[in-house]
Parts: sequence; C-alpha cells; structure tokens
Amino acid sequence: QVQLLESGGGLVQAGGSLRLSCAASGLTASRVGMGWFRQALGKEREFVAAINWNDTRRTYADSLKGRFTISRDNAKNTMYLQMMSLKPEDTAVYYCAAAYSSGIYRFSNSYNYWGQGTQVTVSS
Repeated sequence: QVQLLESGGGLVQAGGSLRLSCAASGLTASRVGMGWFRQALGKEREFVAAINWNDTRRTYADSLKGRFTISRDNAKNTMYLQMMSLKPEDTAVYYCAAAYSSGIYRFSNSYNYWGQGTQVTVSS
C-alpha cells in the first residue's frame, strides 16, 4: 500500500521559514516524479513545485520561484519543500503527490498518489 506522509507544517510569522517533508512508503520514490500542491481555504488546489525522479529537473509556480525550493533524497524515499520569506497568502494545506512515471508534472491529474496534507499557517 502506497503512503505519502507530510510533516513539518505549523504556525510561523510572516518572513519566517519552514521545511516540509514527504516520506514515501510502498513505492520506490526514486523511480517516480513527485510534486507539491497547496489548497487555501475556499480556493482550488494549486501547483507549487515538482521534481523528476533523479532531481535533474525542477519546476515551480511562477509566483513562488525564488522563495520555495523543492528537493529529494532518494536514499531516504523523501521529498522536501523549503519555504522561505513566507507570507500570509502562503497559508494553506500543503499536499505531496507521486506519479506512476519518472517525469516532471505540473498538473494534479498527472499524479496517482496523494498525502493527507499538512497545514501551514503564516501570521501577519
């Protein structure tokens, strides 16, 4: 059974940083593309960042480029999202996702597995 478990969310002041982790089990994360999405209250889920299987390609939502960094440690079957200079508008539930394939994907329907999400709240 495939499981993706996010951690690292919490409450932070504007300008602060957080690092989210996504631990994968039941699949070989090193063979699949993975990504982060987020959903704010009352809004649709949106793309944050994605990474291919061997970390040779990364892509970000344009509005987040420069503040967020996606990475992965295939030896640990874990993906990360380093978030810096956080803003109140970054408040959302953050989800990690994994695809069947090894590529890099910006669209949610390209992903086959999803975590339960971790709440990030940025206070002003």
